[in-house]
Amino acid sequence: MKFELREDSVILSPEGEVGYHEAPALRTALREALDRKPGRLIVNLAGVGYMATPGLATLIEALQISKRTQIPLVLCGLTDRVRGIFEIARLQTVFKIVADLPSATT
Repeated sequence: MKFELREDSVILSPEGEVGYHEAPALRTALREALDRKPGRLIVNLAGVGYMATPGLATLIEALQISKRTQIPLVLCGLTDRVRGIFEIARLQTVFKIVADLPSATT
C-alpha cells in the first residue's frame, strides 16, 4: 500500500486484490489517513484488480467516518472490473468517483 501526502490531501494506493486477507490492512491505512485530518482523502484504486465484499465494506466504513469528520473521500482509477463491482452494488451513487489521480487532486 502506497501512502503519499500531496498538498492538503492524503493519497492511499492499494495494489493487487482487496479481499478478506487484505481488507484489515486497508482499514488500518484508511483510519490512519483520516486521523491526520487531511483536506481530502484520495483512494487510488488503479492498482487494484479485484475487490471483494470486505474491501467494499472497508471503503463504506471510511466513507461514514469521512462524512462525520467532514473530510471528503474521493475514489479514483477504478479498473473496469472494480467499477463493475461498484455498479452491481450501486455504490457509484454513494461515493465520489473520478477517472484518475489528476482529476481527484483538483
